[in-house]
Amino acid sequence: MSDNGPFSIFGGASPTAPPPSPGAPGGHLDPADWDAFRASLHQVVDEMVDRFQDEGTGPVWQAIPESVHQEFTEPLPRAPRPLDSVLDRVRRDVLPYTLGNTHPRFFGWVHGSGTPVGALAELLAACMNANTGGRHHAPILVEDQVVNWIRRLFDFPEEATGLVVSGTSMATVVGLAVARHRATRGLDRKEGLRDGPPLVGYTTRDGHQSIRDAFSLLGLGASALRAVPMLDDGSMDPVALERRITEDVHAGRKPFAVIATAGSVTCGAIDDLVRIREICRDHGLWMHVDAAFGAAARLSPQLAPRLDGIETADSIAFDFHKWFHVPYDAGFVLVRDGRLHTATFGGREDYLTSLGQGPGSGDIWPCDLGPELSRGFRAFKVWFTLQTLGADAIGEAVERNVRQARSLARMVDREPELERLGPADLNIVSFRYRAEGRGNAELNELNREILLEIQERGIALPSPIRRDEAFGIRVCLCNHRTHDSDLRLLVKAVLELGRSLVPVG
Repeated sequence: MSDNGPFSIFGGASPTAPPPSPGAPGGHLDPADWDAFRASLHQVVDEMVDRFQDEGTGPVWQAIPESVHQEFTEPLPRAPRPLDSVLDRVRRDVLPYTLGNTHPRFFGWVHGSGTPVGALAELLAACMNANTGGRHHAPILVEDQVVNWIRRLFDFPEEATGLVVSGTSMATVVGLAVARHRATRGLDRKEGLRDGPPLVGYTTRDGHQSIRDAFSLLGLGASALRAVPMLDDGSMDPVALERRITEDVHAGRKPFAVIATAGSVTCGAIDDLVRIREICRDHGLWMHVDAAFGAAARLSPQLAPRLDGIETADSIAFDFHKWFHVPYDAGFVLVRDGRLHTATFGGREDYLTSLGQGPGSGDIWPCDLGPELSRGFRAFKVWFTLQTLGADAIGEAVERNVRQARSLARMVDREPELERLGPADLNIVSFRYRAEGRGNAELNELNREILLEIQERGIALPSPIRRDEAFGIRVCLCNHRTHDSDLRLLVKAVLELGRSLVPVG
């Protein structure tokens, strides 16, 4: 109870405020009938709770009929439509045909599965409609707390800075922009990259595509990103890295950054972060860690040692919307040198001048740490999820997925008709069906058919993988709803489909 009387979670109208307008005829965009809107909203909430509760009872994915495709070719609506009519359209044409990554048997790519509390946070954040580019309001405090939690999680110094972004792709751009600023001694902001030896950086062949894209966006050029050979476990070869650096220096180029990986998208490999840090220190290079999903291992006491060395990185990029199970989209970049981070993006125009107090106060705004001034309240669903579920529960879910990956690898290894493709040391297992007397091209086509059948029948949704010349079925366990029985069902389906597709005799 406040001094102004009982308030809901969003507060209440000021006692001196004029009464609300009756609805749309007054020219604004709020509902004309608040009671009807409330009833529709309550119904949607009930339906979404049912959807979460029943997740796993239907197909993982189903093809979109041509009739539904046609529905999405209609022109821009100029007149309003009844809310319930639009909701019916969502129920009919959208909800049945999502990718399925909330389903227990979704194993594709590296997709997060979300949580009901995260969905609630999205609703609350949308109702606040906060712009978190800057200024002084509680949403900025929420993001500040998230930054501090993550800074401490990775044992970064007090002066480190962080930013919630759309995902690791943007986090990589921000982290490497700071590295570029350091390498050019700040000239990149004024002069670009016109003078001096060309900057080059290093990652493995399995480095994520977003790293190459970041090099292109930052004006470095994708060819400036060197592919370092890998060891048998899929991690970067430190000896080869040092050799490449020396070769580039002798050729008149300027090495400036190494992008190490903590959880590769192909097999979950983790680079030797301790050794790479030593190499970066010896050569004066920036160490950026792409930990898109692997960062969540830091929440597990059992798995955290596998990330040893990440606490020495200059910048880290990762996704909350993967193994932290926050709804899409929410990524994060953490930068060790906060002053350098601010120097890379800071410097506001007069109309954004900070005041000493009031809503326009604050020394460093999020817009001083990245390219966006208008920013949604992504930090809220991160904060809300961590507050509600607790970091330990999320860490336990990560551990469970790693155990499940090991169990799946054992299942594959026990079956003579299955062949594992590469290591399975974290949460990714790739394998294929093999048939005696079939060449590699035939096996590739056979496994492509098996994969498509599994997907299109809605049995499960693994994704494709190509390792050297072999096409396989890739299972990424990044889903807190998955049970061991789901993995057994997948293996059984692959075996049955493989046998049915290979003619006898």
